[in-house]
Amino acid sequence: MAEQFKNFIDGRWSAAQAAKTFENRNPANRNDLIGLFPSSSGEDVDAAVAAAKKTFASWRLVPAPKRGEIIFRVGELLRKHKEALARVETREMGKVLKETRGDVQEGIDCAFYVAGEGRRLFGETTPAELPNKFAMSVRTPVGVCALITPWNFPLAIPTWKLFPALICGNTVILKPAEDTPHTAVKFIEILNEAGVPPGVVNLVHGGGEEVGAALVRHRDVQLVSFTGSAAVGREIAAACGENLKRVSLELGGKNAQIVMEDADLDLAVEGALWGAFGTTGQRCTATSRLIVHRDVAKKVTEMLVDRARKIKIGDGLDESVEMGPLINDTARQKVLRYIDIGKQEGARLIIGGAIHDAGACANGYFFQPTIFDQVKPDMRIAQEEIFGPVLSIIEITSFDQAIEVLNGTRYGLSSSIYTADVGRAFRAMRDIEAGITYVNGPTIGAEVHLPFGGVKDTGNGHREAGTTVYDIFSEWKSIYVDYSGKLQKAQIDSVE
Repeated sequence: MAEQFKNFIDGRWSAAQAAKTFENRNPANRNDLIGLFPSSSGEDVDAAVAAAKKTFASWRLVPAPKRGEIIFRVGELLRKHKEALARVETREMGKVLKETRGDVQEGIDCAFYVAGEGRRLFGETTPAELPNKFAMSVRTPVGVCALITPWNFPLAIPTWKLFPALICGNTVILKPAEDTPHTAVKFIEILNEAGVPPGVVNLVHGGGEEVGAALVRHRDVQLVSFTGSAAVGREIAAACGENLKRVSLELGGKNAQIVMEDADLDLAVEGALWGAFGTTGQRCTATSRLIVHRDVAKKVTEMLVDRARKIKIGDGLDESVEMGPLINDTARQKVLRYIDIGKQEGARLIIGGAIHDAGACANGYFFQPTIFDQVKPDMRIAQEEIFGPVLSIIEITSFDQAIEVLNGTRYGLSSSIYTADVGRAFRAMRDIEAGITYVNGPTIGAEVHLPFGGVKDTGNGHREAGTTVYDIFSEWKSIYVDYSGKLQKAQIDSVE
């Protein structure tokens, strides 16, 4: 009998109003049914928003240092249960244990980092232009926040959104991806154990069209924070715009790694493999384009192919496995379509390009590490986000051309350059159009105390993590205190 899970609303676990459920299965083994989760509706969203709205009145008055203490306890519990959480993640989304342990560690780091903000959340004091008058700015909470999160980082990304929202005094509704609801349940259990009051954090499972859309359009939701595709992000932005609702979007990427002729090639190839095939290419920061100088292109390609052939594919719960499955069959079929597109465009498939279903992998959504060369910058496989283990090699002849090719997509999330020339490195840092640039490192591997996000179609300008995230989850209020005892008219009175 499959285990049945529930929503978490106003401090209680409850079934969806319609009593419908959906299955959650292990992408490495379709026969492994993890459980049944609620297919929620607008009625469930209404209940969760009502609980969050009611609790906001008291939660916003809890001193920020006290809110920080609760988040710190969450961090301690995440650390205590790190291994168990990693195994839950690997079972339901597929990436290898080393990576899911890293995912949980990001949540731990985020908890401890954000907890400290409870004693900062700095505003500003500034001189007033009139005598006997005081001026300052402070942060205030926004209200009820809807957090719509993806499946590829089922713990880390919710923590990136939820902890800053809570420290600022907001209440939240978390809608996790349908592919990774179990991790969200475990996260809520930890929040509850840490002492987060009922109604502060609510969990509603279900599909984007039912739950996500209802949250986005709900009149009592003041803020929507979404991580996902650019196409869905546009729809959310339009809906929020109709109601002048605050919205933060972290969307897609078509990230590139440049390898110049003076680069450490062993290091560059190691970085490209990790960037392209880590999480089976299912990261918004994944390396999908490798821009290589003509003088070293043949050598780099040979090294990549040799290393890619040795990648062990399988169930991520096996410690020896290096690459797990794609998240579901829809994702695998999408990758297959792009393999055909690449061939039709004239790119040369030099390794992979097919489903991997040998032996124990027969019941999962596995795919071979795939590399194309002879790729032109304007090909679809070099322009569109594939979100799978597919790397396109583009040959260039100069540094300037490399920058032009890297910038030549509608995305601008992460970027990388491998070079021994410090001048080139600094020019790359200046000229690359991306929210993140690595020098002699792969395009993946963000840290929680630096801003995360991108330019162009990668989002709407907001940045998660770092100190910039608090500009998403708080409102600025300017305060003036006049203790002169008389009416003073700013910009009109003259000071004697």
